[in-house]
Amino acid sequence: MAILDFTTAGYTRLPDLVFAEGRDAAVEGTRGQGDVHDNAIEQKVERLRDCRLVYMTAIGGPAAARMSRLGIMPVKVPERSVILDLAERLREQIRTAPPPWLRLALKPHANETHDHKGDAR
Repeated sequence: MAILDFTTAGYTRLPDLVFAEGRDAAVEGTRGQGDVHDNAIEQKVERLRDCRLVYMTAIGGPAAARMSRLGIMPVKVPERSVILDLAERLREQIRTAPPPWLRLALKPHANETHDHKGDAR
């Protein structure tokens, strides 16, 4: 997963976050297994704690709810979206006039002690 740190001046690519090679078997393979599946989702979402927006092609309701509770906004994008194209569009929105959903996502997390004004990792 590509991680980008956004400011009003632009963005910087941070080290990628890898969950699995290809599809995430730890999550997909535990569907229907109750707590085992919930724990797999929780571990994955926890690794995204510092992010504000997460672009993805698919997400289930429970994972989206967990992300939202942490102040992370899941954003669905079409398959084969080019991350750098999405990043440029996001950079322009941040620079000019962010829509309400983006302004909300850019607010600092409730548990943060430092200010990342404009940060949209």
